Amino acid sequence: MLNCLTYLLSSPCKFCTNFKLQSMKLITIFFLSLLASPLVSGATLKQQEVEVLKEIGNTLGKKDWDFSVDPCSGERNWTSPASKSYSELNAVTCDCSFSNHTLCHVVSIVLKSQNLSGSLPPQLARLPYLQEIDLTLNYLNGTIPKQWSSLNLVNISLYGNRVTGSIPKELGNITTLKSLVLEFNQLSGNLPMELGSLPQIETLLLTSNNFTGELPASFANLTTLKNIRLGDNQFSGSIPNFIQNWRSVETMVIQGSGFSGPIPSGISLMKNLTDLRISDLNGSDSPFPQLDRITNLQTLMLRSCNIIGAMPENLGNLTNLKVLDLSYNKISGQIPSSFAELQKMDMLFLTRNLLTGPLPDWISKPDFVDLSFNNFSIRKSEEPGCQQGSTNLFASSVNGNSIGNISCLQNTGCTKTWYSLYINCGGKQVVSIGNKTYDDDSGTTGPARFLSEGTNWALITTGHFFDSGRADYYTWSTTNKLAMENDELYRDARVSPVSLTYYAFCLGNGNYTVNLHFAEIMFTDDKTYSSLGTRVFDIYIQRKLVLKDFNIAKEAGGVGKAVIKNFTAVVNAKALEIRLYWAGKGTTTIPFGSVYGPLISAISVDPDFVPPPPSVNGGGLSVGAIVAIVVAGAIIIILIFGILWWKHCFEQKSSVPKELKDINSQTTIFTLRQIRAATNNFDRAFKIGQGGFGPVYKGVLSDGTRIAVKQLSDKSVQGNREFINEIGMISALRHPYLVKLYGFCMEEDQLLLVYEYMENNSLAHALF
Repeated sequence: MLNCLTYLLSSPCKFCTNFKLQSMKLITIFFLSLLASPLVSGATLKQQEVEVLKEIGNTLGKKDWDFSVDPCSGERNWTSPASKSYSELNAVTCDCSFSNHTLCHVVSIVLKSQNLSGSLPPQLARLPYLQEIDLTLNYLNGTIPKQWSSLNLVNISLYGNRVTGSIPKELGNITTLKSLVLEFNQLSGNLPMELGSLPQIETLLLTSNNFTGELPASFANLTTLKNIRLGDNQFSGSIPNFIQNWRSVETMVIQGSGFSGPIPSGISLMKNLTDLRISDLNGSDSPFPQLDRITNLQTLMLRSCNIIGAMPENLGNLTNLKVLDLSYNKISGQIPSSFAELQKMDMLFLTRNLLTGPLPDWISKPDFVDLSFNNFSIRKSEEPGCQQGSTNLFASSVNGNSIGNISCLQNTGCTKTWYSLYINCGGKQVVSIGNKTYDDDSGTTGPARFLSEGTNWALITTGHFFDSGRADYYTWSTTNKLAMENDELYRDARVSPVSLTYYAFCLGNGNYTVNLHFAEIMFTDDKTYSSLGTRVFDIYIQRKLVLKDFNIAKEAGGVGKAVIKNFTAVVNAKALEIRLYWAGKGTTTIPFGSVYGPLISAISVDPDFVPPPPSVNGGGLSVGAIVAIVVAGAIIIILIFGILWWKHCFEQKSSVPKELKDINSQTTIFTLRQIRAATNNFDRAFKIGQGGFGPVYKGVLSDGTRIAVKQLSDKSVQGNREFINEIGMISALRHPYLVKLYGFCMEEDQLLLVYEYMENNSLAHALF
């Protein structure tokens, strides 16, 4: 047991931080009750409290308490089996030291992850010795009973329920209270000033509710605080200067809170801080706060806080830093040379600032570095690419970081011009009901990663999942049945902790309809705590905010339901940028730690105009000009060797036209340019088979007809004869069970048969 206590108090899991003190209290109470256990002394719970427990069970919806045994006996289901995890704790703990160890009183009720669907019981106030109420992760509703204020409570946790109303001001009278955890509920109203009278409070967690107003001035008195979280609310005003009084605070998280900047200068007096996370402040620009005295900091996040100016050189004094996130500000100047002293730093996020100067020599030392969307001085001849080891450098150079002019993509030539984009985000390639092929997007990404998987698009992921004991993840799949059209597009999704950007290039200029496909597949659609999560993020197109605080499940009318958001985008530099950004809103640890941030199922982009025909849709002018220059420069070689090559090919094919005289006149003769356009110039990705005749490619004609193209192999001895025979025989046959021959192509050295495309695989596949 002592080993368990040591583990709980020293665990590195950030998700467990707010429960460590609770664990210590619970185990301490457990030890005290062991000393006076009824198993040893024969003590029993006072009958009056037994009756109260029956009422409490009915109010909570706790139906499995067995009153045929004494509730303090530890038997049956009055305590969790040893095999149960701490997160699923079920325990009624008693102190049986009363009346010479013959009488017990309930001192703690812990019912975690029970999915209880009742309401908060005011009857708990009738357990006079109760010190702990822990109803974490259930489905309880109702308001917080003010009657609880009559108890000498040490811990109240209602984390992850459906509690509504305001916080009763009477809770400020509980002078023994050390931990008040109300995160992830539906509480509202202003925070009562009476909470500022709690003389022993150490943990105050209020994230993800609907609290409004400013922080009461009385909160300046909470000098015993060690852990405070205020994110995802609707507070107003600035972060108050009196936070400098909270000098015992070790963890402070204020993300998406509604507060305005600037960050108070007095924050530098909070020298015990190890985890400081402030993000998405409202208000005007402000300079970088002084933090060099907080030398214990391990995690520092000041993301989207409207910070301007240069980073102070003395940040290098924070030698214990492991994570530094200063992204989405207006920070200028160079990266301080003192950062080279931050030897413990694993993650550095500086994306979307105004940073200049050269890249530091040490920049690749941290595990993950994101410098994307900045103005660094990188010579074009030294352009390292968009991903250099662990460092994301997409759009990081002053040479090119605007839409359509990304310098690190300079070596990515456009072999053709595209007029559509289809991506199965987070999943494999699929063909939708409308015969649209959605590209594979199942590749591995990371906290600071540029990934170019598609022919004309790339993916950029940014961010790290905090408050989680599990590894970061960037895709998610569901095995649940989804009742929707094109459900194969929604079984997989791409996710990211902070930012998820899709960048398409080689597009034709014009107006496009951008269709973003969403379905919430990480929460449940039932009456359990797993259904209480909310996901909220913002959508940007072409670097402009087009949708604020988007909630997938709310828009779709439930979990596991599809919703498609349509936007118009103007492409005038042959590129399109789609970005999803998490601004600190929504729950973060339901149903488990690290469930937040943007999630998207698929992207489809279609032109609002009629694209030019395939002969033009390939950049014909520029390619033709290049070909003309090459031909003009190599005219002598063409004269010598071209004639010999032509003669050889002519002799090889000269007998073909003669033997095709009787072929059905209804068979279409395709041009080689048409076939090349349909198969993306015989792209390997379009290859679907290999036979004795040669390879087979799938393709799409300019009118949308899907085809299969058989290409004569230059290694086939009987290729010409087979080619002529197939045209002669199959062109004359018509039957529902025969694959239709659309036509053929005979140009240059190519002999090609064009069939209708059948997607049900081969006969061998069906048989075996």
